[in-house]
Amino acid sequence: MTHSITKAASRWLRRGLPATAALLLAGAVPAQAAQSSLRHADRSDWLYVTVTHGDTRSGGDTRGTLLLCDPPHGHSRAAEACAELRTARGDIRGIPRKEVFCSMIYAPVTVQARGEWQGRAVDYTETFANACEMNARTGGVFALDG
Repeated sequence: MTHSITKAASRWLRRGLPATAALLLAGAVPAQAAQSSLRHADRSDWLYVTVTHGDTRSGGDTRGTLLLCDPPHGHSRAAEACAELRTARGDIRGIPRKEVFCSMIYAPVTVQARGEWQGRAVDYTETFANACEMNARTGGVFALDG
């Protein structure tokens, strides 16, 4: 198991990922340990974001990507998402809600973001009634479909 974790971390590092993110995504160390032990080595802002459509208890359809913000890349709407996060100082709950009308159809969407922003650990999870509500509340951060 250790050998495959090391190989996975190496792949992420070769892609230019900050060491903290590589270790976290490879599962080499728990999130808090990776972030606290390497906090001073990496100063970039990054989040690994996932969106699960459907009931998470039954597995749902999960998509994920890495959002890097120094410079913005790795995400289909990276520039928009990074700008919104900068305005909210990295707090996803601080992104202003967009005034839109969403249907009342229940199609649950669970989002998760883990990473680091301005040297602080980010661990955010929330379930929304549908994708429209998710987009209204979180802007481009979890907009993984383009």
